Amino acid sequence: MPASPAPEFSTSVKLKYVKLGYQYLVNHFLTLLLIPIIATLTLHLLRTGPEEFHSLWMMSLQLDILHVICSVFLVVIVSTVYFMSRPRPVFLLDYSCYNPPKSCRVPFATFMEHTHHIPSFDEKSVQFQMRILERSGLGEETCLPPANHYIPPKPTIEASRAEARLVIFSAIDDLLNKTGLKPKDIDILIVNCSLFSPTPSLSAMIVNKYKLRSNIRSYNLSGMGCSAGLISVDLARDLLQAHPHSKALVISTEIITPNFYTGNQRSMLLPNCLFRMGAAAVLLSNRRRDARRAKYRLLHVVRTHRGADDKAYHCVYEEEDKDGVSGISLSKDLMAIAGEALKSNITTMGPLVLPASEQLLFLFTLIGRRLINHKWKPYIPDFKQAFEHFCIHAGGRAVIDELQKSLHLSAEHVEASRMALHRFGNTSSSSLWYELSYIEAKGRMRRGDRVWQIGFGSGFKCNSAIWKCLRTVRTPTDGPWAECIHRYPVHIPDVVKL
Repeated sequence: MPASPAPEFSTSVKLKYVKLGYQYLVNHFLTLLLIPIIATLTLHLLRTGPEEFHSLWMMSLQLDILHVICSVFLVVIVSTVYFMSRPRPVFLLDYSCYNPPKSCRVPFATFMEHTHHIPSFDEKSVQFQMRILERSGLGEETCLPPANHYIPPKPTIEASRAEARLVIFSAIDDLLNKTGLKPKDIDILIVNCSLFSPTPSLSAMIVNKYKLRSNIRSYNLSGMGCSAGLISVDLARDLLQAHPHSKALVISTEIITPNFYTGNQRSMLLPNCLFRMGAAAVLLSNRRRDARRAKYRLLHVVRTHRGADDKAYHCVYEEEDKDGVSGISLSKDLMAIAGEALKSNITTMGPLVLPASEQLLFLFTLIGRRLINHKWKPYIPDFKQAFEHFCIHAGGRAVIDELQKSLHLSAEHVEASRMALHRFGNTSSSSLWYELSYIEAKGRMRRGDRVWQIGFGSGFKCNSAIWKCLRTVRTPTDGPWAECIHRYPVHIPDVVKL
């Protein structure tokens, strides 16, 4: 008789329960250790007679009054120092994402027709952009600003300002309506936009529009890439630590109008096919009384900067091509550099968020590789043990594919990122908020859930923000997904033939 095949041990039911048992034992080690101690103390107290309790009471009455006062004073001092040194909590009260009008939509056919009619493009550049678009993961409803609908596009400063006013003011207006916040109640304003930095700044434009207070602390971040949204959150967190009882408004956007590349260098043509208009407005607070109505609490922000490495510094680079046409050049090494940045980021973040069971497995594997066999595969921690939701920057299909593979995520874990890319395209730093809005629109956000936002940007940077949901979020009836959420998720083919 032929020998029966050996069972697949790695997927066996027994191994599954062994791993679950190991995780439970390690993660609840202190609890399991305290149970017998508490049980022993309880039995001892139950066996103690009334005479022993009386003797203890009489001893306590004989204590010197000075000792009692000193003890009470010490407890008060320690408690005061503890509460004064605690970091102030940072709550996310609400946020809003800009929903472009249908008149700004750019179906594939429209994009390619415009590309064909732009005289500066040669035939090879047109065909290259078509191939990129076919494999991009974008859908037919992504939007470009009005200036980019002209042939050729009109990247004037006034058109760029008009786009900025449209996307930023729309997001802020929606946020103010949601929260009932008055503009005069905003204490801190942070705006991030990488490639459009006019004078006066975009933050000054907002101050002028909403007549914000003269003593508002305003900041305008530029040139920091698609991860600048999380840098703004980190800056807001630091400012909220320094200024009690404050509210911070964070605006994340990218202005597309002045950045449409009309040359023929392939590395600069990619942004034309991927980037689309969008913006997000986020309201943060450090007031403890706001915890009741807040959606999320910020737990950690971890930032990684690889700019010391020349390849990482130049992998996303604004420059002029050989004909003097300026654009953003994306290096072929981009994915490898992003992987290294992610590795550094999660190495720092892991001890902050991973359960003890995953940290021990990682440590044992690391020691084994150093002391026993360096050919052992490095252990990739299971971040699904730490987070229920993942918001991966929708920079492109390749970015999402690579992170899904590296972090061993399921299709459902990256669904929000893929669908945000399909519906809105790469909206740069605001893409993470469109993804979070997708999770909420699907009714999946529950109290206690943890969210990992991962952003990548020029420099090269990888930034992470960890949020904890404070209340079950009701399925919103408005927002960027309101009109189309019933159609998602959709199947996204590898290639869409144009």
